[in-house]
Amino acid sequence: MTPILERWTAERSTELYSVREWGAGFFGVSEDGNLQVTANPGCFDNAVSIPEIIAGVQERGLDMPVLLRIENILDTQISLLNESFLTAIKELDYRGAYSGAYPIKVNQQQQVVEAVTRHGEKYHHGLEAGSKAELIAAMGMFRDTEAVMVCNGYKDEEFIDLGLHATQLGFKCVLVIEMPGELPLIIERSKAKGIRPILGVRVKLSAHANGLWAESGGDRSIFGLNATQIIDVIDQLEKADMLDCLQLLHYHLGSQIPNIREIRGAVAEASRVYAGLVAEGANMHYLDLGGGLAVDYDGTQTNFMSSRNYSLDEYCIDVVEGVMTVLDEQGVEHPTIITESGRALVAYYSMLLFNVLDAACFAPDPLPEVLPENTNIHIQHLFDTLKALNLRNVQECFNDTLYYRDEVRQAFSGGKISFRERAMGENVFWETIRRIGILAKDLPSLPQELEGIGHALSDIYYCNFSVFQSLPDAWAIGQLFPIMPVHRLGEKPVREGILADITCDCDGKIDRFIDSQGVKRTMPLHELKDNEEYYLGAFLVGAYQETLGDLHNLLGDTNIVTVKIKENGEFDFVGEMEGDTVEDILSYVEYDTKYLLTRFRETAENAVREKRITPTQRREILQAYKTGLQGYTYFER
Repeated sequence: MTPILERWTAERSTELYSVREWGAGFFGVSEDGNLQVTANPGCFDNAVSIPEIIAGVQERGLDMPVLLRIENILDTQISLLNESFLTAIKELDYRGAYSGAYPIKVNQQQQVVEAVTRHGEKYHHGLEAGSKAELIAAMGMFRDTEAVMVCNGYKDEEFIDLGLHATQLGFKCVLVIEMPGELPLIIERSKAKGIRPILGVRVKLSAHANGLWAESGGDRSIFGLNATQIIDVIDQLEKADMLDCLQLLHYHLGSQIPNIREIRGAVAEASRVYAGLVAEGANMHYLDLGGGLAVDYDGTQTNFMSSRNYSLDEYCIDVVEGVMTVLDEQGVEHPTIITESGRALVAYYSMLLFNVLDAACFAPDPLPEVLPENTNIHIQHLFDTLKALNLRNVQECFNDTLYYRDEVRQAFSGGKISFRERAMGENVFWETIRRIGILAKDLPSLPQELEGIGHALSDIYYCNFSVFQSLPDAWAIGQLFPIMPVHRLGEKPVREGILADITCDCDGKIDRFIDSQGVKRTMPLHELKDNEEYYLGAFLVGAYQETLGDLHNLLGDTNIVTVKIKENGEFDFVGEMEGDTVEDILSYVEYDTKYLLTRFRETAENAVREKRITPTQRREILQAYKTGLQGYTYFER
């Protein structure tokens, strides 16, 4: 009787790639097997097909890779954050307010900051600047005098003067004292200009969090003042008759805090410090919790470093309740709570789309039934081990195979077998490993020695992007991002692979992927089809990745497209920026491209003189060189 093959469905792809878990309601798989995106979490009636967006991008003459932004996802995230805090404030009868401050460093692109200020205006959502350049950007983009403009980071005289001028213009610009040496200069500049500033102080809490950014908090954190230094600030301000200027307490626990318990602990400690400043006579109004609201990159809802074990509503309730509990006990008025949530706002907003150029698939050559009579004894032993392999002796055969493979290599190094014979031995070895990998799936428990066999047998899919430029955190700190095909999701992915970029660097790969059990070393992929593109997406990349990217192999910024999803399920292209050309990138690393062209023209003319090319060929070669200078830095079909 012929077995009935189980039909693969889009629903199974949804489960396989954990789309519901990490997608936060923004992403889903349509019945026709395409990944779709919506700006209304959980509502896919007006969802847009990502392959349709890719087709529209290409019709407009832009090549892969493309950074795709969904404008109204950012709008949605800003609304969700503010509405969650407003709900918590109302439910708990909190007597203060909430004010968000988007940290520009998370994604400094003008289009992003402009979108935050535009949509955030109805909530008086402010900005946080950590450098002089970011403050200048904030002052240029800002219009809302009800929102806060928080100034963190090292401050020289010019930085301080800019902040004072912002205050002059009516903005709630807070100069946060990060280092003891900043205060005398702030006092001096304030008096010189006759402007009373709004001041804050950053405290080093004893509380700290686990995860990739654990060193942002605790006694050994780089920024902030300890208790003794804060008392000194109070004394200096009182002496200068400026204690009423101190209105804000700030701390920062870390960028991605996965455990709500650590967040609650920091809130409680900071609230105690806030009450202490009020008792010292400071004119306190604001408690700035910094960042920390995590993104659930892997969808596991755990305290794993790439996840979070709390919801947005739970975060807001715990923060508001934590502040109230301490301050009510101390009889202190409730402050305006500020959070500098950047990652949670912009992560979902952007995705990197790229095509696969080729694949190195693991497929040993077919083996004969028997080996030639004069075959080397070690190769024959390898072959015999393969023939004897079964479910009961997997571990034994694995050990024997490794031993005989090493014997073959030593025989080759000693000149006892030919290169062709070595190739035969390697082929037998890999066929044995492949079959061991298949049998290992049926073992009740996997021996430790076999745990990495799936990774060793995985394919390599060569992809048209640069890890260093577009996903630098994946390389630098092991950040996990959801990655999956964006089409063919009605088909079963029959390959397991890792991703390699086009930088020609051994680190230019992704071989760690999200999984419900932690981290897996390969991801399911479809077989490539002749003359048909295969598209993948890396998601939740809106935070930090664009700014941190570097020019490894002189691969520059990708094309950027911004789309707005309409209520009827259609979409508009509302913004596009062409990626860097070769000429752009060369200029970044101090090449004078006009000089290069002149040198190359001379080289080509010398070739004409030496009769190696004709004048007509010279013209063609120069044109190809000029075209190359204006071309995209990534692979073009």
